[in-house]
Amino acid sequence: MNASISTDTQASGRRVVITGLGVITSIGIGVEAFTGGLRDGRSGVKPITAFDTTGFAHANGCEVTDFEPERWIVRQHPEELGRASQFSVAAARMAVEDAGMTEEDVRARRSLVSVGTTDGESRDLDQLVGMSIDSGPEEYDPAVARRVPAGRLSAGIVRELGLTDVEAVTIPTACAAGNYAVGYGYDALRSGDVDIALCGGADAACRKTFTGFYRLGTVAPEVCRPFDKDREGILTGEGAGILLMESLESALARGARIYAEVLGYGLACDALHPVAPDQGSIARTIEIAHRNAGVTPDQVDFVSAHGTGTKANDITEAGAIRQVFGEDAMPRTVSIKSMIGHSMGAASAVSAAACALAITEGFIPPTINHRETDPECAVDCVPNEAVAAELTIVQNNALAFGGNNAVLILGAFRDHRSAA
Repeated sequence: MNASISTDTQASGRRVVITGLGVITSIGIGVEAFTGGLRDGRSGVKPITAFDTTGFAHANGCEVTDFEPERWIVRQHPEELGRASQFSVAAARMAVEDAGMTEEDVRARRSLVSVGTTDGESRDLDQLVGMSIDSGPEEYDPAVARRVPAGRLSAGIVRELGLTDVEAVTIPTACAAGNYAVGYGYDALRSGDVDIALCGGADAACRKTFTGFYRLGTVAPEVCRPFDKDREGILTGEGAGILLMESLESALARGARIYAEVLGYGLACDALHPVAPDQGSIARTIEIAHRNAGVTPDQVDFVSAHGTGTKANDITEAGAIRQVFGEDAMPRTVSIKSMIGHSMGAASAVSAAACALAITEGFIPPTINHRETDPECAVDCVPNEAVAAELTIVQNNALAFGGNNAVLILGAFRDHRSAA
C-alpha cells in the first residue's frame, strides 16, 4: 500500500513567504538565541528532570530550560495550558512579534493556525496515569484532565491572539507533523483562502515517549551522533517552532523582512512497517517535493535531514538521498537533532526555522558530536562546525512512524514581481 500527494502548486496560485519565526529549543529560545546556538554548534544535552528516571540505565535528554511562559502568554493563565500548549502559544506570539505585526494586525486578516504534534499533552497524561496508580481514577485532578486534549495546542494560539472565525487544526502525524502543518498552511495561502498562517509543531518531554524509545533500544546513552559509525540512537527533546507565513503580496505591501520563500512540499505514506523507514518511499517523497517546488536535485544546496542517529534511520535516509541526487552529487546533509535532540512533532518545524535562518544568515549548521562518518551513510554532514554558504534552495526532511514522510522545500526570496 502506498499513498502520496502531489499537487503542482507552482503552476498557479500566490507565492508564499516566511516573515516571522518563533522558536523554543534546548539551545535557545527566540530567533537570536537559536541562531547563535546553531552557529556555535551548541549542545542541549543534560540529564532529564521532567520525570523520575529511576530504573533507566541512562537518561539524558534535551529539555528546554529558562522558559518563562508568563512572558509570552498574557491572555490566558499559563497553568491552564499543558507544557506543549505553552510552547506552541509562546512560539506563535514570538512569530507574530518577529514578523513586525501586532495582535490587531493578525486579527484584521483571514488567519489559519495549524500545529503538528506527536504526543499532544502526554506529560499531563503521564500525571493522570500516576494518579490512577496511586489513588484510582476517582482522584484525577480535573485541572490536569482539562489540559490533555491535543487540540489545545492550536486552540490556545487562537485564544491568545483573540482570533475569531479562524480555522485551527492540530495535526498528529508524529515526527513529520511539523512539515505537514506547514504544508497545510502553504496550500491555504496559495489558494487565497487565508492571508496569514501560523504553522509549525510543538511537543514536551514526557515519560511515555522516552520509555517507548528506550524499550526499542534506540535511546543513546550520552549524545546523539547522526551519520557517525558509532552512533547509538536518539535523545528525546522538546520545544516548538512556529512560522508566520503570508502571501508575497502582503509581505511586500507592509515592507516585511522575508526569511525565505516556501516553494513546495511532498507527502507520502508507505504504511509498510510500524516503525522502520522505507528507502523507496523516502526517495519518492523527495521527488514529489522537488516536482511540486519546481526544482531539480542539482539546485538543492543542503538537506536538513531527519537524522535521528539510529542505525536504521540514518542508513535508509542517506540511501534515499543518494537514490534521488546520485552518488557523486549528494548535497551536504546535516542533522540539528545532534544539538537539540528529537523534539518529535516539533522537530521538522524547528528544522524549517533553522533552514530559513540558514538562508537568511548565510551558513549551514553543523552535525555535532561527530567523529567518523559511517561508510554506509557517506554524507558530508558538516561535522562539528558551521560553514559559511550562500544558499538558494534548501530541503527539510521529516520521517515518521507508519511511513508518514514529509519533505519541505524553501528558497531564498527573489523579487520577480512580474511572475508573481
